[in-house]
Amino acid sequence: MAKSTPLHPIEASALHARRERVFLVLAGLFLGSLTMLNILGISRFVKLFTLGPDEAPWVFAVAVGVIPYPVTFLCTDFISEFYGRARANAVVWMGLALNIFVVGVLWIGGSLPGFEALDGDGGIAKDAAGRLPVFFEVRALAFGAVVASMLAYLAAQLCDVHVFHFWKRVTQGKHLWLRNNGSTLVSQVVDTGTVILVTYWIGGLAGVIDESRPVTGQLLLLMATGYLFKFSFALIDTIPFYLGSRWLKRYLRYDPINEKNLTEEKACQSSAAFSMDPSPATASTKTI
Repeated sequence: MAKSTPLHPIEASALHARRERVFLVLAGLFLGSLTMLNILGISRFVKLFTLGPDEAPWVFAVAVGVIPYPVTFLCTDFISEFYGRARANAVVWMGLALNIFVVGVLWIGGSLPGFEALDGDGGIAKDAAGRLPVFFEVRALAFGAVVASMLAYLAAQLCDVHVFHFWKRVTQGKHLWLRNNGSTLVSQVVDTGTVILVTYWIGGLAGVIDESRPVTGQLLLLMATGYLFKFSFALIDTIPFYLGSRWLKRYLRYDPINEKNLTEEKACQSSAAFSMDPSPATASTKTI
C-alpha cells in the first residue's frame, strides 16, 4: 500500500490538495505555452502550401508562435468547466502580466552592457550578413509583435471565457462540444484578426507580405490561413476535452453539470461510482 503524503497545514483536505494540483498543472501548461508563443511569435512563418502561378503565388502560412496556441484554449476550457469563470479570468489576467514581465526582461537584457562589438554610433554592430546578434534579433521581433500579441491575447481569452459560460448557461451544463468549440471558434476570429492587423500596422510582416502587390488580399489570406489552422485544432481538441472532462470528473470528485461538490468522506465512500480504483480509501491521497 502506498504511503500517504502528509498534508501541509494550508491544505484543507487531500481532495482539496488534489484539486489545487490539477489547477496548478492546467494553469502552468497555459502560462508555459503562452510564454513560448510570445518568444517564438513571428520569428518564423511555416509555409503550408501555395496556390496560383509561380510568379505571383498565394502563400498559405502560419506563424510558428501559433502552434502552441490551441493548448491555451483547451486549458482555459478545462479551468472554466471545473473551476469556474473567476479562476479562468484570473489565469487570463496572469497571462497578461506574464507578457509584460517577458517584455521587461527582454528590455533590461538588451539595455545592460554586454560583450557585443559596437558600431561608430555606440549601437550594437551587425555582422557581415548585416544581422544583429541572435538576442537582439529575437528582442526586435518580440517588441514588434508584443502589442499585437497582448491585445489579441486579452481580447480572445476573455471572449473565450465569456462565450464558454454563455453556452454553459444556455444549455444548462449540457453539450460539452458546443461550449468547447463555440467559445474557441468565436474567440479565434478576434485573436487572428487582431494579431495580424496590429503586427502589420506596427512593423509590417517582412518576408511574408509582398509590398509590390495588393496588401489587403495578402492580409486576409494570412488571417484566413491562421483561422483555419486554429479552427481545425479546435475541432480536434473536442476529443481530449471530452476524455479529459470525463477523467477529471472522477479524479476531482466533482460533477460540473450538476455542480454538486462531494465532501471528502462521501467522495471516498462513493469512489467506486466515480473510478475503477480498487482502493477507494487511499484514492484521495494519490497525487498526479
